[in-house]
Order: sequence, then structure tokens, then C-alpha cells
Amino acid sequence: MLARWLKLTVSYDGRAYAGWQIQPDKPTVQGTFEATWQKLTQEPVHVTAAGRTDAGVHALGQVVSVSTQTRLTNDDLRRGLNALLPDDIAVVAVEDAPERFHATYNAVGKRYRYQIHNARSPSVFDRHYAWHYPNPLDAAAMHTAGQALVGRHDFSSFESAGSERPDSIRTINELTVARGFQVDESAAADSKLAVSERLPHFGTSNRVTIEVAGDGFLYNMVRTIVGTLVEVGRGTRDVNWPAEVLAAQDRRAAGQTAPPHGLFLVSVDY
Repeated sequence: MLARWLKLTVSYDGRAYAGWQIQPDKPTVQGTFEATWQKLTQEPVHVTAAGRTDAGVHALGQVVSVSTQTRLTNDDLRRGLNALLPDDIAVVAVEDAPERFHATYNAVGKRYRYQIHNARSPSVFDRHYAWHYPNPLDAAAMHTAGQALVGRHDFSSFESAGSERPDSIRTINELTVARGFQVDESAAADSKLAVSERLPHFGTSNRVTIEVAGDGFLYNMVRTIVGTLVEVGRGTRDVNWPAEVLAAQDRRAAGQTAPPHGLFLVSVDY
């Protein structure tokens, strides 16, 4: 039987995992997914994701490619995988894909969302899905400052050590900072809802949401952008500072790397 190529959209809560990619003696999303696939289909597979999310990072719309010889229909795969996967991983969709479809190499854009709980007291319900930042933040100033990063630039100032990328040139198409909460209604699968949709959200005026869309991202790039914009939001740097950081092409010039648990991979474009 000839292999067929599939594109799967997957959401997950990253708290229990050491990231997407398989690692020795550590629980990962990829390892859990591949083991579940084999249990359902009796077929060992290697799946490829659009992005290797780090430990603690979540996904609303991770995209996974796989070549398979299973006779199960796409809908049977979706339902069967969701029945067997742990509650913190859900398959949103299973679709036919072109031959040799590669979730990483065929991607032309990604969208990330970062959530900050900006209030004096921590949120009991959001503590695993938003960075608790107790000092006041000026979201409007953060948004203005972030516009200097839109466009095609060398983002080496926002790249943590350990990246395997050959260069640091990337294009950011959109960067927004707003006070409030945004819901992605598309990221639901059967009775398993994507993590942000199944949480109660109280006091949305305390939520600062940063969304970044671009053609690709360096290691910890979004989290470093967030940490840099927070310096503007708290008033220790002015709105022109991120432009200076960008021009420096030196990671030491930027702000801190924001914690992983506030970051979500929202969607991938092809």
C-alpha cells in the first residue's frame, strides 16, 4: 500500500512536557503523540512539527506532518487519537496533504501569542498560562515600541544562544500589544478544548496580550521581544529603546527572556 501524507493540527498544554521534540528520559509532546499513534494504528511513525516549542510552552494550532499507510480515515484518526491521548493534547484536525508535505519546511508564517497577568495578586486560574507581572504596564507604550520591530531585520539581539539557524534575518509582519483577552474559537477538538478556551478568565483588564506574526522565529525570539517590551511598559525604558536594541545586534542589549508558560503557538500558515 502506498503511503499517504497528512497534515494534523494539534493543540496542547505544555506544562507536563520538556518541549515538543523527543528527548531521552523526558516526557515530550512528540514522544507522547508518536506512542499514541502506534497504539492506535500498530504503525511506528516519525512525525514532524512546524515548530519545536520549548518546555512549558503551549500550542493552540501546532501543525504536524506524517507519512502513513494506515487504512483509518482522517476522521477515524482524529477521533481515535483524541480518545487515547492524554487530556493535555488534542488533535484539532486531520487533513490530506501533498506528497512530501513537511510541516517545518513548507511553512511560510507563524503566529504566537504571549499572555501577561498584570495585577498585584497572582491569578489562581491563569498561573500556568500567563506570566504574573505585578507592576503596572503601559500596554499602549509597549505597542508603539514594538512597531520598530515590524519588517525584515537582523534579530540577533533577540536570539538566545543555542540556535541552529544559519542566519538571524527574519520578517515580522504584525506585532500588537493590547490590554484584554483574545479567544481563538477555531482551536477546539471534540470535547477537548484548547487550553486557553477551557480556562475561566476573570478580570480581563488585567490581561496584557502580545501577538507576533512573521515568516519565522529564532530561538526564544518571541519571549525576548516580550521581555524587552515589558521594560518599556514598566517605564524603565522609552518607546525608542527596542529600535536601539534591534540595531545593536547583541543579545546583551535586550531585556530578559520572558517565562515560557505565557507563550502559545497560535497558528501556522502554508
